[in-house]
Amino acid sequence: MELRQLRYLVALADERHFTRAAAREHVAQPALSQQIRRLERELGLAVVERTTRRVALTDAGVRLAERARRALSEIEAGQAELQELAGIRTGRVDIGAIQALGPIDLPLLLAAFHERHPGVELAVREEPSETLAAMVQEGILDLAFLSAGAHAAYDRLALRRLATEELVALLPATHRLASRKRLRIAALRNEQFIGYREGATIRQVLVSAADEAGFQPRFAFESNEVPRIRALVARGLGVAVLPRSEGHRTDAITVLPLRGPTLRRDVTLAWHAGRAHSPAAAAFLELAQQARDLGAVAD
Repeated sequence: MELRQLRYLVALADERHFTRAAAREHVAQPALSQQIRRLERELGLAVVERTTRRVALTDAGVRLAERARRALSEIEAGQAELQELAGIRTGRVDIGAIQALGPIDLPLLLAAFHERHPGVELAVREEPSETLAAMVQEGILDLAFLSAGAHAAYDRLALRRLATEELVALLPATHRLASRKRLRIAALRNEQFIGYREGATIRQVLVSAADEAGFQPRFAFESNEVPRIRALVARGLGVAVLPRSEGHRTDAITVLPLRGPTLRRDVTLAWHAGRAHSPAAAAFLELAQQARDLGAVAD
């Protein structure tokens, strides 16, 4: 019986699907299946029922998975303790971030961590919030800075809100509504929107607010690049809803607060609630939770 076989069995117990379990363990699906069959031959018992498309564990599989989970947890804890005794000299931390972090100064956090642990490799990947949440759940990322809102997709994640930011409307300076001091979302009923792509929390907030106001926003252009969104607004091709930190007034763009209701988005630190972290990832997670004390959160 090998440790990798126990890891694969635990992954199957959690995912109930060979392909997802293999992806989680970063191996090919046939390789995972082969190791499970080898485990069964060694035990002389079936641990997986293969009569349906969805994997189900036998009674023996359930019992072994429970013990394997405890054993693997102890082994990971022991490895972490030994690495801590040696100090965090090497390792890698995979970090996710939404494109517009607003009040969060991620470069400052990265620089502070690098100063403390120069031998640790840091990697940052930008994706929409829903994609980042899935990547943290699957173990592809150690942690992520995302906008969580109130979506059930994040139920396996531990969350710590770092900041909340108001959303504002960006209009071409020549727009008929540009002279107003504030806007209700209903006033944009007949406008063409320039918005984030599907999966972005800001888009979900906008769509939800428009739905409450009795209309569906029409998206003429989609982009997750804030400079491109602003450029399209400046050219008169539509209106946009962005975080206050990205709502810079120019000669070509008017920025108006949204009222009735005020729209907001959060920036939240997310990590897997039930997975042990490497010493390097645990150290970065601890540092990130102190972001405000480090001056990495703008007021």
